Amino acid sequence: MKKKSTGLLFITPFILFFMLFWLIPFIYGIVMSLSKYSLIMGNQGFVGFSNYIKILVGDSMYHNSFLLGLKNTVIFTACTTPFLVLGSLGLALLLDRLPDKCKGIFRTIYFASYSVSVTAVAAVFVWLMKGNGGYLNNLMMNIGIIKKAVPWMEQQPFVWVSLTVATVWWTIGYNMMLFVNALNEIDPQLYEASAIDGARYWKQFRYIIFPGIKNVFYFVLMTTIIASFNVYGQPRLMTKGGPGESTKPVIMVITSTIMDRNDLGIGSAMTLLMGIVIVICSIGQYFLTKEKEELR
Repeated sequence: MKKKSTGLLFITPFILFFMLFWLIPFIYGIVMSLSKYSLIMGNQGFVGFSNYIKILVGDSMYHNSFLLGLKNTVIFTACTTPFLVLGSLGLALLLDRLPDKCKGIFRTIYFASYSVSVTAVAAVFVWLMKGNGGYLNNLMMNIGIIKKAVPWMEQQPFVWVSLTVATVWWTIGYNMMLFVNALNEIDPQLYEASAIDGARYWKQFRYIIFPGIKNVFYFVLMTTIIASFNVYGQPRLMTKGGPGESTKPVIMVITSTIMDRNDLGIGSAMTLLMGIVIVICSIGQYFLTKEKEELR
C-alpha cells in the first residue's frame, strides 16, 4: 500500500500539469468550437456543428481559406520532409564515418543552427534571398551566373524554395542528432564481421544500419510531418503568407480568423480539424510502417 501511495505521489504533478495544460484546454476548445464565440463578446450561445459546416461545406470565406491553408501546409510538408529526414540521415552517416576527433566539431556545427530563433533565421534569409538587393542575387549576378534578379521572395515556385531552404537549414541538425545517437547504439563488431565477409557499405546499411535505426527513422519521420503541419514562423516572418496567400499555412488562417475576424468559435473548430488531419496522417503512417515490418 505504501509503494502505491509513493508511486501516486510521483505521478501526481504530471497528472495535474496534464490536466491544466492539455486536457482542460482541449475540452474548452471543443466547447468553443460548438459555440458562437468572440474575443470581445465572449460566448454568445451554443450553435452545434454550425461552425464545422461553415468550414467544410459551401463557398463561405472560412471554407475557402481553410482549404487553401491546408493545401499550402501540405505543400510545405511535402517540400521539407524529404530533406529533413533523408538529408539528416545522410549527414549522420557522414558524421559517423569521420575520425573521432572531428565528430564533436562537426556535430556542434550542424546542430548550432537549431539553437537560433525563428525570428533570426527569417531575418537572415530575407536578407540573403530578397529579390532586389538580396545578397544571393547580387553574388550570382556579379559572378555571371544570372543576368537578372531571381524573385526568391516574390514569385512562385521560388518562394517555396526559399522557405524550404530556410527551414531545412534551421532544423536539420536536430534530426541529425537523433540519427547520430541511434547509430552510436549499433554494435561496432557487426561492421567488422560484415567487412570480413566482404560486405560493402550499401549491404551494411541495408542489413545492419537501417534495421538498427529504423525505430528512430520512423519517429523522426512522424515528428517531422507533425512539426511541418504546425509551421507558422517562417511564412509569417519571411513572406507574410504571400505572394497573395500562396504560402499562408493553416495556423496563419486560424490566427487570422480569431484575431482579425474576431471569431474564436470558427478558429477553434479549424484547430480541431487540423488536429484530426494530423492524427489521421500519424495513424496512416504507423500502419504503413507496420505493414512493411511484417512483410520483412
